[in-house]
Amino acid sequence: MRDRIAALAIVVVPYYWLLALFLVPFIIVLKISLSDIALAIPPYTPTLDLGEGWQGIKDFFAGLDFENFEFLTTDDLYWKAYLSSVQIAFLSTVMTLLVGYPIAYGMANAPTHWRPTLLMLVILPFWTSFLIRVYSWMGILSTEGYLNQVLMWTGVISEPLTIFNTNVAVYIGIVYTYLPFMILPIYASLERMDVSLLEAAEDLGCSRISAFWLITVPLSKSGIIAGSFLVFIPALGEFVIPSLLGGSRTLMIGKVLWEEFFNNRDWPVASAVAVVLLLILIIPIILFQRNQQKQREAEG
Repeated sequence: MRDRIAALAIVVVPYYWLLALFLVPFIIVLKISLSDIALAIPPYTPTLDLGEGWQGIKDFFAGLDFENFEFLTTDDLYWKAYLSSVQIAFLSTVMTLLVGYPIAYGMANAPTHWRPTLLMLVILPFWTSFLIRVYSWMGILSTEGYLNQVLMWTGVISEPLTIFNTNVAVYIGIVYTYLPFMILPIYASLERMDVSLLEAAEDLGCSRISAFWLITVPLSKSGIIAGSFLVFIPALGEFVIPSLLGGSRTLMIGKVLWEEFFNNRDWPVASAVAVVLLLILIIPIILFQRNQQKQREAEG
């Protein structure tokens, strides 16, 4: 009996967690997205009043419509923001992979006694506030920042570079922020790899480069896929980095969402934007879950 209760608890607790922290908030946002803007508190209508009984419930559902979703299709700002966000998130993921893979490869091939130290150095940025780390890049990339000061002092440039308030600064911020999410899964895949496979390939005439592309990269594919999803999914809805490091021309859906909620106070349209963003994110999330399931089946 106790084993049944324990097994049931293991299954129920995660689903309860998803219900409380995902499904219920999503239903609330979906309801607001079907509402109309109003000069009231809360700033939308209709609201459910159970005191009116069954008639109140019928009036509540009768007041819901899809006008906000139709509005998103009439203004090109929103679909341009979605496309720009996908582009920035994709390119940032590729850059993060190009930077993170060599680091993970070096960590996996480092002496065993050095690996815990290297792993701690990768995780170390998480010990400080995300906001503080992004703010620090403002001091580095600004016109009078440390980067321009060093480059001018060494004679590399004669006048300051304009990096701050551009998309370049956004890419730098995203790559720096999400780099550990790319390194850790790839490192876990490379660390489990059987080194004797590389030795056998070299004995059969493969060069080190050929053995790397034919054996190391395919065996680390699961880590690459997991790391890419872990970077792409949060980067797609990123708000802090483009707001602090990007300029007015940096168009991302996270910034649009913030402006609709807090500047325009148009909660229904903002909720519709959030629902569409979530629907876009469902595709990579499902692909990520399938990849994780295939990986568990292969290991089992």
